[in-house]
Amino acid sequence: MKKVLVLGGSRYFGRGVVERLRDAGADVTVLNRGSAPAPGGVTHLIADRDDEAGLKAALGSRSFDVVLDQVCYTPVQAEIASRVFRTDRYVMTSTIEVYDQVRTETPMTESLVSSVPVDLGAASYDYGEGKRQAETVFAAAETPFASVRVAHVLGGEDFTRRLRHYVERLDAGDAVDVHAEPRPSTFIHASEIADFLAWATLADFTGPVNAGSHGELSALDLAAAISTKPRFRVVERDASPFSFDRYAVLDTSRATGLGFSFSTTTDWLGKAIEDVRKA
Repeated sequence: MKKVLVLGGSRYFGRGVVERLRDAGADVTVLNRGSAPAPGGVTHLIADRDDEAGLKAALGSRSFDVVLDQVCYTPVQAEIASRVFRTDRYVMTSTIEVYDQVRTETPMTESLVSSVPVDLGAASYDYGEGKRQAETVFAAAETPFASVRVAHVLGGEDFTRRLRHYVERLDAGDAVDVHAEPRPSTFIHASEIADFLAWATLADFTGPVNAGSHGELSALDLAAAISTKPRFRVVERDASPFSFDRYAVLDTSRATGLGFSFSTTTDWLGKAIEDVRKA
């Protein structure tokens, strides 16, 4: 039985990961700030990951076979984690946004983003930059490390409300703000990324891996799945979520080669849209 520590895991697909690991027979400990009760059948530790002394006190002498870090956003957090957690393997939930500076017309492979300069003294970090630097910190540590670069997540209890933005506007007959030529990106359903992260946690590979459903989508595709007569307004900036001015599709062949089979967006997009309407 693997001893697994999950950082975060209190909401959205993170909670689903905890439940899947538990149901797979892992000995699961969840560590977060206690904003919501942990699922039954797991150990729940309460601490602020930014408080190094508090983390050490909450963990005591505990060690783990693997840590799944759902809530690491900066290199400072990664540095603290590298010092505090005793584990044989570290897995970080990263993001497609690590590729936000890549310009390509072919699906993006993991090798396009590797180590980057780390600035531990920055006042703040953009989302993609913070994740890039955090990956770099973990990769340089002695503990075997894997990062899961997650596509845009749709479905489930999505607190970001990005798909809801499209559904509400288009159902009301309003226009969606888009770039002049919206480009496609990669998406994944909340339940599927929970499946993937649980699978990745119990695996033994290292290095970055992209995770996303087959079937790229643009803002136009999303709108067409919601409305038979979608309306659009072209803007130069402040476009709707998921409207991209660059090709941003993930190459998921590494994950497939490691043994995971992804769904296709057409398998679940319609239901995700209907779930938003019901909610």
